[in-house]
Amino acid sequence: MRDFVAAIVALALTVIALGLLTTLQAYRRRLARRRASEEALGRLIIAELPTAAELVLFCGDGVRFYHGDRPIEKDLIRAVRVLVNGSPIAAYVSTRWPSEGAPHGTTFENRPDGIARDRWDVALESEQGLTLIECGEIRERVSQELARRVYDAVRTDMEQRDRAASRATTRSR
Repeated sequence: MRDFVAAIVALALTVIALGLLTTLQAYRRRLARRRASEEALGRLIIAELPTAAELVLFCGDGVRFYHGDRPIEKDLIRAVRVLVNGSPIAAYVSTRWPSEGAPHGTTFENRPDGIARDRWDVALESEQGLTLIECGEIRERVSQELARRVYDAVRTDMEQRDRAASRATTRSR
């Protein structure tokens, strides 16, 4: 009788493990299809951001960045900031905008997450409004690396646009 119960438990555990494996494979296929569809649209995938539901892609093309399905016009971005627990630690403000219209210190409500978890976000300030890109609270620098990838991609694009704008104004004088 004991061997029969052990066999049933082993069979149940095997069925559960196979179910989890099937679910994981389906999730991987769905993510691969989503990545392929973004690449088919000519977008470069910059980061896969963990959210409560699933991964959200942050990608870009020549004209826009995309946070999931939300487009962010590159020409309209005024500032980008890396936030840790709602406080900025790195920022780049575009030189293409007049200083009186330039955004100043971005902060968000500091939610008490405890000392063990730092919340990493990237704030994009543009003519379209403020976009908060949540990069996660994962320990061991994963969220920090995601935030750095997003910040570096946006900052690099902004610097290139600032240089092009300054060359254009120098030529027009």
